[in-house]
Amino acid sequence: MLLRMIEENYPIDEILFCDTGMEFPELYAHLERIEKETGRTITRLKAPQSFEFYFSEYTPKRKNPRLAAYHGFSWPGPRARWCTGQLKTRIIDKYLKQYDGKYDVVQYIGIAADEPTRAKEHHYPLMDWGMTEADCLRYCYDRGYDWGGLYEIFDRVSCWCCPLQSLPELRKLREYFPALWKKLREMDDSTWRTFKEGYSVRRLEVRFDLENIFLSQGKSIRCREFYRTLHFLTDTKEAS
Repeated sequence: MLLRMIEENYPIDEILFCDTGMEFPELYAHLERIEKETGRTITRLKAPQSFEFYFSEYTPKRKNPRLAAYHGFSWPGPRARWCTGQLKTRIIDKYLKQYDGKYDVVQYIGIAADEPTRAKEHHYPLMDWGMTEADCLRYCYDRGYDWGGLYEIFDRVSCWCCPLQSLPELRKLREYFPALWKKLREMDDSTWRTFKEGYSVRRLEVRFDLENIFLSQGKSIRCREFYRTLHFLTDTKEAS
């Protein structure tokens, strides 16, 4: 297993998993299987408040006075990824403070060799070995680990509600996980910031339905007719 391969070169005292509470059910099942088959306990870290709390209730001091009346952070975005800070980075840093002055803490992060821009100040065994994402997936698949088929559906797997997902990934979320999509729509209806720039979840539904119609008729979804029809449908729906 990859874990044994890592431990031969990198001693691991503790395995940490930062749980945002918004992961796919298949990922939680994967973690349980890893624990059972390796005999290693995975320390699950979780913020004292949930994603939903920060999303809809927590109200920070606003730098922009026009946002003072709104509650919650609402959806994270490329320049305001509050979920990473509140639910991951701060939680890990706080947990590791217990080792200050007692141990030299070295963090090993599973960033692959073809993701160099994500590497910062920690240690990255997969990069040291030149293992790409494809290499890692193949290694795990060869040993029977498939994350419940998530990587056969998605190119990348993150929190299911992440607005930074591409349109093709969101289309798959709606198709394969209708219950999660329904929850996504309910969350979007309850908040003040648009899910994606130019797209509410309901507007995405209109787009995806229209794409299905055009494709079933052998038409391109990149043509002017498609976008004219999309604008008409969404403008009509929002006005009604």
